[in-house]
Amino acid sequence: MASESFDITTGCDLQEVDNAVNQALREITGRFDFKNILVEVEFNRAENKIAVHTTDEYKLDAIWDALLGRLIARKVPVKNLKREDMQQAGNNTVRQDITLVQAIDSETARKISKFIRDQKFKKVQSQIQGDAVRVTGPSRDDLQQTMTALRAEDWGIELEFGNYR
Repeated sequence: MASESFDITTGCDLQEVDNAVNQALREITGRFDFKNILVEVEFNRAENKIAVHTTDEYKLDAIWDALLGRLIARKVPVKNLKREDMQQAGNNTVRQDITLVQAIDSETARKISKFIRDQKFKKVQSQIQGDAVRVTGPSRDDLQQTMTALRAEDWGIELEFGNYR
């Protein structure tokens, strides 16, 4: 009897994030309300962070709106963006970091695993493998039911289903 499986992962396409940041920056610097005003939006691939630096909270929110629009247009999962608290920076400016979630953390993986067990699907099992969760079962129908149930829940991140075999 062959066993079917799939992996649950999460993440953002970093090239699309980079493109969205560049487009948003171009849009912002061309706007009239941002003329001669400090605007810095930097994407750090190594740390999976976007750093925003500007003059005040109003401008910060305007930058966030423009950035969010570009990220949505480029199909970057918005659930994987975690906006940190605004911080005061030098010279009466504000700074904010936006973290990109690139992996399922262990606590969320345990919650997903427990959820699958609690649903009592026939012989469907889950196994945590680093930053992914492998789900195995005897039939594809059971796995599709599991995927549907997982999509219906809010995990705080965008779940991706891959390696469907």
